[in-house]
Amino acid sequence: MTAFIAGFFLSFSLILAIGAQNAFVLRQGLRRSHVFTVCLTCAVSDAILIAAGVAGMGWIASSVPWLPPLLKWGGAAFLIVYGALALRSALRGGGALDPSMQGAERLWPVLVTCLALTWLNPHVYLDTLVLIGSVSAAYPGAALAFGTGAVMASFAFFFGLGYGAVALRPLFARPAAWRVLDAGVGLTMWAIAASLIMSH
Repeated sequence: MTAFIAGFFLSFSLILAIGAQNAFVLRQGLRRSHVFTVCLTCAVSDAILIAAGVAGMGWIASSVPWLPPLLKWGGAAFLIVYGALALRSALRGGGALDPSMQGAERLWPVLVTCLALTWLNPHVYLDTLVLIGSVSAAYPGAALAFGTGAVMASFAFFFGLGYGAVALRPLFARPAAWRVLDAGVGLTMWAIAASLIMSH
């Protein structure tokens, strides 16, 4: 139980930081657009990476010399483009929650964006494969419990964020609030991209 709790809180604290993936989940939750699929995709992706890290696969990230640069520049390019689209939406305005538009987005573009925001983010590999994987080694014989706690934290966070966004829907019925959200998402994407580019 000690290992489970440690894994849960470590994973939860890592996911809690505002990032591109969390902003996307929040946006889908507000729109009530494919919320279950988006939350499940994020949580299952985390579960796969956490399992690999706890199983001792973190060495892959450090033993393949071309992988970190590929993740870094590919992730930065994607975030720059996605951030630009969000900022363009903020400048154009006109967005607001419309009950008739709920679920109007096609699933595949949403799913592809969700997967890209998850798997093209180098930080997710550092957090799951390396950090969670290495900390689990401090719990010999209880690594499975540690990993299970970490996975449960991921599921709890993403589903809580996606479905908890409904509480903010009255606010986002106003177009001005959408513009602020889009601007915040765009600037967050660009800030993360800048941090990737400037990192060594």
